[in-house]
Amino acid sequence: MRGIYNSVTDIRRNVFTEIARLAYEGGDYASSIEKLPFKIIPGERATYRDSIFLERAIVGERLRLGIGLPVRRMDEHSSLSDGIEESAIAEKYYDDPLVNVIKFACNACPEKTVVVTDTCQGCLAHPCKEVCPKDAISMVNGKSYIDQEKCIKCGRCMDVCPYGAINKLERPCARSCGMDAITSDELGRAEIDYDKCVSCGMCLVNCPFGAIVDKGQIFQTIHAMKSGKEVIAAIAPAFVGQFGPTVTPEKVKGALKELGFADVVEVAIGADLCTVEEAEDFLSKVPAEQPFMATSCCPAWSVMAKKLFPDFKPYISMALTPMVLTGRLIKKQKPDAKVVFIGPCAAKKLEASRKSVRSDVDFVLTFEEVMGMFEAKGINLPQVEADAPFEEGTANGRGFAVSGGVANAVKQCIQKEHPDKEVLIDSAEGLKNCRTMLMMAKAGKRNGYLLEGMACPGGCVAGAGTLQPVIKSSALVKKYTNDAEKKLAFESEYLDNLDLLTKE
Repeated sequence: MRGIYNSVTDIRRNVFTEIARLAYEGGDYASSIEKLPFKIIPGERATYRDSIFLERAIVGERLRLGIGLPVRRMDEHSSLSDGIEESAIAEKYYDDPLVNVIKFACNACPEKTVVVTDTCQGCLAHPCKEVCPKDAISMVNGKSYIDQEKCIKCGRCMDVCPYGAINKLERPCARSCGMDAITSDELGRAEIDYDKCVSCGMCLVNCPFGAIVDKGQIFQTIHAMKSGKEVIAAIAPAFVGQFGPTVTPEKVKGALKELGFADVVEVAIGADLCTVEEAEDFLSKVPAEQPFMATSCCPAWSVMAKKLFPDFKPYISMALTPMVLTGRLIKKQKPDAKVVFIGPCAAKKLEASRKSVRSDVDFVLTFEEVMGMFEAKGINLPQVEADAPFEEGTANGRGFAVSGGVANAVKQCIQKEHPDKEVLIDSAEGLKNCRTMLMMAKAGKRNGYLLEGMACPGGCVAGAGTLQPVIKSSALVKKYTNDAEKKLAFESEYLDNLDLLTKE
């Protein structure tokens, strides 16, 4: 479903646009937000569900979450506007939980079921019955029938059916969750186990009913701008091509300044510093102090590793992430400025809410949320006047946006300084594959390696807040990386700041 513009995508982006417009226009927020579901879902007839009232109720919850407010309880009366006036501020951190299930939007999909479809031909061989290890399949009225109480969902019957008539039904959000954090409540609706969840956001972009939503800070970012504070955008390398094929990086920079950002800094700068720090760590620690080292830049990956493999915690690089390093660098130069990280990632919202990071990064917006701001301000991106090009980040830093980019950057830097040094690397994308990679490490099969994990399949370009298909985005980022004048992170002009930034 990723990369396909559909009704869920359309509603989500309309919500972001209306939240931005609400913040820009000001006025009586309580009255205005009550009207927005009728603006987003007009008319008298339902378009997407059985009831237009249900459609508007779901949009109402999406509006609340987009403003950073909690989902309302279904068994208690409360107004859509409850808490909005208190949220119209220039400072707000995310309140747990970040990722939420709107219960009455959930389809209560089956958790995992193997079913026989109408295409079953009732063949004489019935190989499905023959291979079933639990004798769960019988022939009823000339068709295969699966006894669900006996079925163990092994899939052998699916593999041997000559007609492909047996399918496995699985809840899409649960299938996409690499942490097995999604179960069912007493009514069969999706429920998130927050002790397991790492806020990667893959469930919210894979739910075809749009029932899972993360909180946002569009509202507060715009209020920071309106308050007269200097607000600086720190934009992640994955931004290339996200806002349209003719919207160059220079146009994106110009458009962000039209929104009200005082300046725009590329987070590739912080990625360069992260590369150098991880290269130095790897050289000093592997294998002298530890069997392998894992990269730190993807927060969902690193949190997953620490949750599921606590013994590996010391082996996760202590290097600050590119977002934090860039934020600290900006704050060193302009202590009173507000820093807004703009990127593809839901997990970055969780990272920025940590007490150790709050002073470095004030707000986190996804590319989708920023597009809502552009729409609300009526900015025609292809026609925006181009600003000065980004020239400070190197190819190493820009390459962080795609799977394998972090490990390759670290390897290149190590081998530049130590050409005879062999650097073994392994990279995994998607948390399930990351878990497999760590299982290999646990078995001692990754000793001496640099391990890179990315929670999103494809890397940051596949984050939950992206706008473009993954393959297209990857190609554009790679071209942008190749076009960089400086190639290695060691060429960064900010290296002298690294010790100062990491001592805090």
